Amino acid sequence: MYIGAIDIGGTTIKAAVIDEQGNLTERQTVLTEAARGGEYVLGKIRDICDAWTKEIKLDGIAISTAGQVDPKRGEIIFATDTIPGYTGMKVCERMMEYVNLPVSIENDVNCTALGEHWMGAAKGVNDFLTVALGTGIGGALFLNGDLYRGARFSGGEIGHMVLYPGGKPCTCLQSGCYERYASSAALSEIVKRKFGDIELPVFFNYIRAGNPEAQEVFANWIEDLTIGLASLVHMLNPSTIVIGGGVSEQGALLQDAIQQALEMKLMPNHKKRLKVVLAEKGNDSNLLGAVAHFFNQYPF
Repeated sequence: MYIGAIDIGGTTIKAAVIDEQGNLTERQTVLTEAARGGEYVLGKIRDICDAWTKEIKLDGIAISTAGQVDPKRGEIIFATDTIPGYTGMKVCERMMEYVNLPVSIENDVNCTALGEHWMGAAKGVNDFLTVALGTGIGGALFLNGDLYRGARFSGGEIGHMVLYPGGKPCTCLQSGCYERYASSAALSEIVKRKFGDIELPVFFNYIRAGNPEAQEVFANWIEDLTIGLASLVHMLNPSTIVIGGGVSEQGALLQDAIQQALEMKLMPNHKKRLKVVLAEKGNDSNLLGAVAHFFNQYPF
């Protein structure tokens, strides 16, 4: 069985064909060109599917996407203006009419959690929190062995907890949101103010080289990140936190810093068996999770 998996992000669309064992082939990445709107993005998805179906007999299409998603109706129930006109789009219905195959869709961070639960760092774990650090902070909750979506499919919007009331304005129209201080983008802003126009991997090299100013910036960012994580751990009592996003490529440097700073903020019982792990599948997590969701929705 071969499923075409597509991950729609604000910057790029990643795609691959995935089988029941989680093997990925036919990889490709294209620019989303999100500002051109939802209809244009849907056209790019059709183009990817057209290329596949010329070469491969697919059994379905599995989509991971930014935005709040009703996976039962296959609809985008809310998306920011990053992709204009995306809110309300009935993606599954329209794609099923086009490809004449079963189609599923799920929120991208939920797919990260599903992918890591199927093939990655959270395999066999029943209660875990996934935190995706990127432009914002996305969250996904696995509780009692199942994905928790919330009453309106919007559970896990942890980036919009208020960390500093009256602080930096956020796209959600609040001020002082968690993601404005503890996302990768927030760290990048601070780094560029302090060190000039450098990318985060270069900044992390400064830390490893013992640069005191870089270490101070990192420590302050870890403090903000773990203040938010501590509140979530006290509320949810997970056994594991899976850290995703590009910054997770920093490995033990990031993992150890989060674990140590977080443990200092927790009550004894909450930290007793808590593990901080990094997403094992990287950019593949969303694609794998989209397929895991497809198999849940269409058990062949």
